[in-house]
Amino acid sequence: MNTICAISTAYGTGGIAIIRVSGKDAISIVDTLFAGRTALSDTPANTVRHGKIQRNGEVLDEVMCSVFRAPHSFTGEDTVEIACHGSVFIQQEILRWLIDAGCRAAEPGEFTRRAFLNGKMDLTQAEAVADLIAAQSKAEKDLALSQLRGSVSNELKILRERLLHFTSLIELELDFADHEELEFADRTELSSLAEEIASKLAALQSSFRTGNAIRNGIPVAIVGAPNVGKSTLLNALLGEQRAIVSDIQGTTRDTIEDTIILDGILFRLIDTAGLRETNDAIENLGIERSRQAAQKAQIIIYLSDNGQWTLDIDHSGTVIHVLNKIDQSPITNYQSQIAISAKNGEIEPLKKELVRIARESMQTSAVMLSNVRHYEAICRAHEAIERVQEGLDSGLSGELLSLDLQDCLSALGEVTGQITNQEVLSNIFSKFCIGK
Repeated sequence: MNTICAISTAYGTGGIAIIRVSGKDAISIVDTLFAGRTALSDTPANTVRHGKIQRNGEVLDEVMCSVFRAPHSFTGEDTVEIACHGSVFIQQEILRWLIDAGCRAAEPGEFTRRAFLNGKMDLTQAEAVADLIAAQSKAEKDLALSQLRGSVSNELKILRERLLHFTSLIELELDFADHEELEFADRTELSSLAEEIASKLAALQSSFRTGNAIRNGIPVAIVGAPNVGKSTLLNALLGEQRAIVSDIQGTTRDTIEDTIILDGILFRLIDTAGLRETNDAIENLGIERSRQAAQKAQIIIYLSDNGQWTLDIDHSGTVIHVLNKIDQSPITNYQSQIAISAKNGEIEPLKKELVRIARESMQTSAVMLSNVRHYEAICRAHEAIERVQEGLDSGLSGELLSLDLQDCLSALGEVTGQITNQEVLSNIFSKFCIGK
């Protein structure tokens, strides 16, 4: 592979910038520009050297060069990281000098792609690198870090290895097809394994709703009758005047979305049109969107100002019954344990309840999916193992069982990258930032 280089820190002026160089000639190429007490080629692995970047007698900058030798580096290749002063001019000049010396400018995600190709991480871990960089909240960071450490990979590796063992035994039976009495794969044991795998895959599928919500923000729909203070509550939660507030019924005619972070968790708030009967065609469209938002939400804040709640919407989310406007007419006999004044910003009990529900949902699964690609592959694997179960129940031949087992193995392999193609890899790594 060519030796590649890129600026790994964010674009712009800063105190320090990092330029990464990776490939079989990384150390020798940087050595042509580096002037220090010891040449980088004579520097032990995992060592930092101070020196100057210079060419033809022109000193560009004083730098610190970190040397990593294959295979003990992020990419698995010889790598040098140049820490220079954060001038945009200096960064670009070092990059230009490196390219003149024999490097090639790295493509988006190419360092991480090389780490994957060199066996330093599997595909789920590589994707977790991008998720970690893009994390907007502590919960999202924790989830990405868990996946980077192999939570998903390790779970699937165990399942795949056990399934591969039985698949090999069935394939062995097919090699001795002339001896029908031979049975290497115990069908009872295979049935037990298929049931266990199906259960674990179903749990992974279920975890996607929470994992995806952590990644993109837990959807919270604020619903209720007109004029109960939904828009006022949205503004109070956001700490800004995001939605128009009016005493006129039907002011909110469409859903309004924004995000907040509470206790390290990202929530995606959705203010909705007031639920009521109306002949206004445009308002009815807004009400229908309100119903759709409630149906998809993981948490529903059902707001009332009179202590009465009747939600006639099919939903699968957790409903929080909230009494608003306690500053105007305090009600002592009401069902809700959450009483607030959105107008006065007295909403702490609601914030605590949102965090409690979110944390409770996060604890339902030790391993959590958050990537759509992973979810789709796990769904295919689950369908395949269910076909294996059906085949075992109906006494299907080993040849047909083998096909379904191979489908399951293939789907699991797609998640971790054991089975993939260049198009998939290009699509994944093209979304990375340059320099990572």
